[in-house]
Amino acid sequence: MKELEVGGRTVEEAVRKALEQLGVGEDEVEVIVLKKGRAGLLGVGAEEARVKVKLLRQQPERVDISTLARDVLTSLLKYMDIKAEVTVVSPAGGDLPISLDIDGDDLGVLIGRRGQTLASLQYLVRLIVSEKLKIWVPINVDVAGYKKRRYESLRSLALRLAEQVKRGRRVITLEPMPADERRVIHLALANHPDVTTQSMGEGEERKVAIFPKKR
Repeated sequence: MKELEVGGRTVEEAVRKALEQLGVGEDEVEVIVLKKGRAGLLGVGAEEARVKVKLLRQQPERVDISTLARDVLTSLLKYMDIKAEVTVVSPAGGDLPISLDIDGDDLGVLIGRRGQTLASLQYLVRLIVSEKLKIWVPINVDVAGYKKRRYESLRSLALRLAEQVKRGRRVITLEPMPADERRVIHLALANHPDVTTQSMGEGEERKVAIFPKKR
């Protein structure tokens, strides 16, 4: 903890000098009056006031959230004994949301069944980074572009199934999916003129159903 001892004609003047030297506000320091001082008579017998000012906290430096997130994910992979490289896809410099991509060989183990392992890894990174920053940070984690390809495939699937629902006037239910994948289906068909979507089921068995709109 940084501290500074300063003198002045009055206690107030000594405190002001200390704050100026430290570059902080009065609410960021603890002031201990060492000597109140006195003006004396016509300047004779005057004593300087002295105070000790303790800095309560260091000024926080600007945090590059993308770098912090990348370092956290890199450390987790190291603990898992997985050799891979983590890159910040976009954006950089601390803007949100942060997107990270893991690249390497034989990384299927990081994706898991229905992407559940990847979802858990992403949640863990978000949790650790948010705990360090004391705010919740949106962070997306992908493995060799898996999510991007998966989302594109789901959008195409949604449009194909919508046509089948339109022609057959029957409900089609997809396989269970995590929340982010269900969202892709919902968004892909949000403005479709002939079908509507609804999530059904509980927990890991939650899935999307595509319904024909009533005529």
